[in-house]
Amino acid sequence: QVQLVESGGGLVQAGGSLTLSCAASGSIFRIDTMDWYRQAPGKQRNMVASITSDGTTNYVDSVKGRFTISRDNTKNTLYLQMNSLKPEDTAAYYCHAKVRPSGDYRYKYYWGQGTQVTVSS
Repeated sequence: QVQLVESGGGLVQAGGSLTLSCAASGSIFRIDTMDWYRQAPGKQRNMVASITSDGTTNYVDSVKGRFTISRDNTKNTLYLQMNSLKPEDTAAYYCHAKVRPSGDYRYKYYWGQGTQVTVSS
């Protein structure tokens, strides 16, 4: 069983910063790509940033230059440093990972429970 647990969300004023964390735990053999998604009320869940196991990153245009995704493979932890936050960044942020569980040759996709980020104007 694999679990993803996010933390670090909260309320911040526009222009402020937050850092989200996502800790993966359980029977993990290897983690491939890890991503952050977000979902605002009434809208679909969309990818914000992704990072491969070797550190290659990708960002949606709206967060480029403001958000930084990183990971610590020794701790199976994913991060999202968010700077210059805007009210339109308000959403529930979800961790998503492609994981090969121990004892399984297949990769599976897992989601965290989400953490709320609210940016006030």
